[in-house]
Order: sequence, then C-alpha cells, then structure tokens
Amino acid sequence: MPTPDGSSPALSIAMTPVTTDADHGLGTVGIFGTGDFGRTLGLRLLQAGYQVVFGSRKPQRSSLLPQGAQVLGHAEAAGVAQVIFLAVHRDNYDFLVPLADRLAGKVLVDVSNNLRRNQYPEPNAHYLSKLVPEASVVKAFNTVSAWSLQSGGLDANRQVLVCGDSTESKQRVVDVARSLGFTALDKGSLLAAGEIEDYPLQLFPMWRLPAAVAVGLTASLFAYCLLMDVIYSWVTSKKDMSFRIMVSLANKVFPMVSLMMLSLCYLPGILAGFLQLYNGTKYKRFPDWLDRWMLCRKQMGLLALAFGFLHVLYIMIVPIRYYVRYKVVSWTISQMKENQSEFDNTVAWYTDSYMSLGVLGFGLFILLGITSLPSVSNAMNWREFRFVQSKLGHLTLLLCTSHTILYGWKRFLRAQTYRWHLPPAYMVALVLPCVVLGLKLLLVTPCVDRILMRIRQGWERKPRPAGASDRTGANGKEPLML
Repeated sequence: MPTPDGSSPALSIAMTPVTTDADHGLGTVGIFGTGDFGRTLGLRLLQAGYQVVFGSRKPQRSSLLPQGAQVLGHAEAAGVAQVIFLAVHRDNYDFLVPLADRLAGKVLVDVSNNLRRNQYPEPNAHYLSKLVPEASVVKAFNTVSAWSLQSGGLDANRQVLVCGDSTESKQRVVDVARSLGFTALDKGSLLAAGEIEDYPLQLFPMWRLPAAVAVGLTASLFAYCLLMDVIYSWVTSKKDMSFRIMVSLANKVFPMVSLMMLSLCYLPGILAGFLQLYNGTKYKRFPDWLDRWMLCRKQMGLLALAFGFLHVLYIMIVPIRYYVRYKVVSWTISQMKENQSEFDNTVAWYTDSYMSLGVLGFGLFILLGITSLPSVSNAMNWREFRFVQSKLGHLTLLLCTSHTILYGWKRFLRAQTYRWHLPPAYMVALVLPCVVLGLKLLLVTPCVDRILMRIRQGWERKPRPAGASDRTGANGKEPLML
C-alpha cells in the first residue's frame, strides 16, 4: 500500500446519513482503509464530486477523515458502493472473506504494494481475486503516492496503471482516475498485476547500466591519468605533481568519459545495422545484451552531457588557477629575457580551431539533450526527431572527436609523450569514437546504405537455391544481392 512522501493534513470527520448512487451524479465510492493513502484518496474523490464511504472495523473511533465522508462498518460500506478501493496491506485481507457475498459484482480496486520483490508467491491482486472470486478485481493506483493524490498530480507522477480481466470494471476505474486529474494507462488483463506491483519497487532501472559504465570509465581513466601525470613524475624525477589531481586530472577525465559515452550511444545502432545486413532481414531478434544496450541509450547520452558540462565548468576556472598563472608569468619572463616576441600563426590556427570545434560540439550536444525532453520530443514528428538524434548526433560526435584530435596536435609524434611506452590518455579516449565513426562511414556508403534501407523496409534475402549462379542467367533474372 502506498505511503506518503510527507505528512498529510489534519482532516475532520463528519458523520452523515447513508445516501444512494441515485442521489448524486458521480455515484458513491467506497474505501476500505483509513490510513494516509485512504484519507487523501477520499478527500480528492470528494473534491471531484463523488460521495465517499469509508469502511472501518471501528467506525465510531475513526478520526482525521475528510469532512463530508461517511464512515460505516465494512459490510455496510460494501452494500452502498459499487467501486471499492482496498487501501490495506495484503496481510490484512482476511477480513474480506466473510464479506464475499456483499462484494459479489463489485469493482474491488487493489492499491497495495509490497516491501520487496517476490515477497509473496503470487501478486497481491491474484491473491485478492481468490479470496473474493465473485468480485471484479482491478489493480490500479499503486503507482501513485498519497503526496501525488494530495497535489493532484501537478508535482508528481500523473500516470495511473490499470489492469483487470473485466473491461467494464477497468473503464470505471479509468473514469475515476481521469476525474482526479490523472492519466490512465490500460496494461491489459490481471496477469500484468505482478509487473505493476513491481514498478514502484524499481530504482532507476534504465539508469543502472549507463551509471555502471560511467563509473567504470571514470575510475579507469582517472587511474590511467594518475599513473601518467603524477606517479610517473614521482618515480622518474621525484617531482611532486599531486596537486594536479583536483583540477587537471579531473578536467582530463571528464571530457574523455563524455566522448566515450557519446560514442557508446551510437555504437549499438551501428552494430544493429551490421547484424541486419548479416541476417538479411529485420525480423530476427537482436541479442538480449544489444536490446538492453539500445534501450538505455538516452540515459547514456544524458550522462555524457553531464560529464561535458563538468568539463566546461572546469575550463572556466583554469585561468584563475595558481599553477596556470605561475606558468604564464614564467613563460612571459623567459620570452622577455630571450627577447622573443615572434607570433606563431600555426599555433594560433590550431588552438582557435580546437576551441571552436569544442564550442560547436558542445552546442549540438546541448541540442541533443533538449530534444530528449518529453515535452520537446512530443512536439516533433518521427522524421524530425530522427534527424536531430541521428544526423546531428553523429555530427556532434565528429566535432567532439575532432576537438580531441586537435587538442593532441603533434604530441603523438614526440617520443617523450609515450611515458613507460604507454600512449597518452587522450589517444586512448579517441579509439572508441574513431571506430564508431569509421563503422558509420561504412554504413552510409551508397552500396551498403541501399541494401540496409531495403532490409529495414521489409525486404528479406532469400536462401540461394542449390546450383544457382551469381550472375544473371539466360532467363534474365537478377542475381541475389549479398
């Protein structure tokens, strides 16, 4: 049973005579349970125009119920209402057994939740339908908290998941949900009750893989940069460079993680294209690992954007660092002593290009993040969304990769760059995006793209009959495309 995110307001009880559905336009709704969720649901139903009857074991001792609600015993409340919300824990369902005759033909809405998955051998709604077989059990409102009910869905989840075996009963619950300002989603028969009951127990299910990848990449690249920039200097020259950990290493690791995770957003789509080419059809399922990877690409891209933002923030504090100001002053003094003031046009070109590509790449990166918002993506048609997320997405990856390549410039030609015969960290980070861009280039070549588009439009490569020639025969038929 849902619990509130905050304390419920104190409500006063008012005992009124029992009325019938005919006396009121929206009818009477029953609620078994006088806890936080039941009280808040009763208040919202009253505000929507329903008559509310609470069923309680001790009606005379009930308190804090909304003004205007009726409080009766369970049997009396079951006789008045046609739709009854069961806002009690599963362990307390036994009181319904003696009421089976009273509940026959009623719509019994199960709003309960469990503390953990697989807490019971069967879903609560299935157990309830066995206890009261003559009632029409509907699973609903378990994904909505008391706080959501109190705020009317304005500051929390507005969606109510509904499932049940009776179409008419589900429609009555859907009507109640819509009258309270929520959006109802029909999940089918009562077989979906287990899935709906597990939904509130999930904790960022689509973010787990992207978060694990982000943590793994961050830890690995940080350890690599620590080895190359700090430990190497200490071992070879006894020079303490540990101060670089806080800003310099972080400002190296974050953009590399961002670039690699952006690459991982587009790699599964490319792998899917090659699998379709290999299978010659789009009707063969992808492997489970690829399905899971493709489903969390949005979350992976948003994490990549977050790391990109961190890189931008660190860039902003670089000019005020003591180490940077010290290096600039030292370089300026050395230039004055050597009487050197020659302007290097080549260095100016590549540094300006490096920064310009970074700004453009980050700008498109933000555009990708904005179009991922439901409010924005819902205002776009499929072709527009695909253009932004695919075409501009690969352009973003190309710009960010070029930005990293220009960052390294000619350093890969210098022997001192390869400390302990290991490549610098930026070169390690370039491997994955370069592979992704190379594979994408293969897919967009006209000969490959034409076949892939035909496959995605429904064309299938048929098995070649025995003895068939690769070339057009005397019958004039075209050869099979491989």
